Amino acid sequence: MVKCTVCGVREAFYARRYSGEKFCVKCFLESIEDKVRSTIAKYNMFRFDDRIAVAVSGGKDSLSLLHILAKIERDFPKASLYAITIDEGIAGYRDEAIEIASENCESLGVKHFILSFKELYGYTLDDIVKRIRASGSKLTPCSYCGVLRRKALNTLATKVGATKIATAHNLDDEVQTFILNIIHGDIFRIPRTGPAFDEEPGLVPRVKPLCETLEKEVTLYAYLRGIRFQENPCPYAGEALRNDVRNMINRLEEKHPGTKYKIYRSAEKIREAIKDRSPKIILNQCKICGEPTVSEICQACNLLQNI
Repeated sequence: MVKCTVCGVREAFYARRYSGEKFCVKCFLESIEDKVRSTIAKYNMFRFDDRIAVAVSGGKDSLSLLHILAKIERDFPKASLYAITIDEGIAGYRDEAIEIASENCESLGVKHFILSFKELYGYTLDDIVKRIRASGSKLTPCSYCGVLRRKALNTLATKVGATKIATAHNLDDEVQTFILNIIHGDIFRIPRTGPAFDEEPGLVPRVKPLCETLEKEVTLYAYLRGIRFQENPCPYAGEALRNDVRNMINRLEEKHPGTKYKIYRSAEKIREAIKDRSPKIILNQCKICGEPTVSEICQACNLLQNI
């Protein structure tokens, strides 16, 4: 029997290839929760009295984050935790996710707030996809969804009085975003996509407590904790360039364990090196919706004008 390298007592079931550690179930679960705690402390993500809105999609990452933060929040009675969900309007997909998210929130005693694209923009994502495909636009559904979701999250978090938005971006997500910024030649965006965002007028600060945790380990955590989550992928996800980048990095990680962490550390070094050279962002109010934007019209309104 191979024993857990942490406790030295129980049988190991999981080998962390990049570090050489072997974990029993108990020590693995504790390692994930400890990693989240250390990430929060490392980047000074929360204050003791924050009103934290967890962006919950119904998937493994967001629900694992919700369960972990609910556990941590018990030690901070002056803090409060909420779940916020954006209903993009994807037939046969989002309804199940919302049901699962609500079920988890109820079991944890966390208030759950939902805002739909239809309510906020007048269109579901399915409506938007039909229009952009009919027009022959080269933009993917993800191009629209990402922009509209970010605005909707800020709108809902502001409405519930949140002082922080916690998103469930894991290590894989962060590495993919870094590579995508390199591909697009947008290196000055790298400092703006870090684990914790500075406060800007009109924008609720965002933090990423899972940013140093591998996606596969988040998945394993959810299964071992018995967290019910939506397993079906978004029907539009396969159309994005991110999907190709994900596959490339996964192949590298399989052949060279630890590659994802090395890329992440490289991104941190680059972020630190160029942060003072990045153009200063001055936010204006969107002339259409009044939301903060670097231009006269925010990205969301600009996209909606062209569908």
